[in-house]
Amino acid sequence: MQLEVRTPVAPTAFAAGGHVLLIYELHLQNFSDRPMPLRGIQVFDGTRTADAPLISFSGPQLGRKLISVGGGELDEASTLGAGRMAIALLCIAFDGDRMPPRKLMHRVLLDDAATDGPSVDTQAVKLRTLAAPLSGSEWVAVSGLSAGAHHRSGIIVAGGLGQISRRYAVDWKRRKDGAFFSGDPRDVRSYHAYGAEVRAVADATVVHVKDGLPDNIPRTAAGFETAVPVTMDTVAGNSVVLDLGDGQYAYYAHLKPGSVGVRTGDRVRRGEVVGAIGNSGDAREPHLHLQVTNGPDILASEGLPYVIDRFRIKRPEGAWQERRKEFPPGDAIIDFDVR
Repeated sequence: MQLEVRTPVAPTAFAAGGHVLLIYELHLQNFSDRPMPLRGIQVFDGTRTADAPLISFSGPQLGRKLISVGGGELDEASTLGAGRMAIALLCIAFDGDRMPPRKLMHRVLLDDAATDGPSVDTQAVKLRTLAAPLSGSEWVAVSGLSAGAHHRSGIIVAGGLGQISRRYAVDWKRRKDGAFFSGDPRDVRSYHAYGAEVRAVADATVVHVKDGLPDNIPRTAAGFETAVPVTMDTVAGNSVVLDLGDGQYAYYAHLKPGSVGVRTGDRVRRGEVVGAIGNSGDAREPHLHLQVTNGPDILASEGLPYVIDRFRIKRPEGAWQERRKEFPPGDAIIDFDVR
């Protein structure tokens, strides 16, 4: 079958929400001149492919994981047209003592055939344990790991390659009394996150600094327009990039103008203040955009997973629960001042 099954960026297992997760993409390219109805994707332990699949996706569940490349949507039968490409956004969770195998293999089922992709490593990079990027409580990790979030599906061609630099990016916002702001929604100072100190997540070297871009007026029902045109040079706004070592970089974006207190070449210590939350660049309301990638560019890089050493989350009944060495869960209220 002339169907290419490729994983451009192998995943690395990490803990989140009491599970161990693998998050990655399958690129499915139809190299034939005939349409291919995609009936299912099976994921196997790559070292024991004779066993039953670890997990299978089919029907509407499969359709929700597929995005079409090149315009248009896949039909209800998830038919991949001749010469077309689709991307499956996969997330596999392992619970309890069930840990991910060291390798995965993928089988794509068609109407009357199946094709296997090459084995994929599940420990592709060193998993970094980072310090909290912020202090205090009432923080919410917005647009995190959900397949429906714009970060997760944001494939952008930069540096000549289609990449997902924001695969694990988080927009940190502060919510108090159920709202992200109090007062005039067009005033950045009304937002609870605005001006909060942003901290180094590790001992690191500063490799990029940008400051001096103005804050945007936050988006409201009246509309939105950035203070300066959005270009590759301004999309991140005022920003700081830290070289964490091992080919990994922490990118802080949308900082407050005039708040950046470090310079390129500086060595920073874990927990050191590097700036403050603002609303610069391509930001609709004040927040900290934080991502870890394999390069220092905001878009021309691939997103990498990480975990935070300690934090607490507020459970639905109101009790606080400490978490260690996990990726922060989306939409939960988080306290970084763990003693």
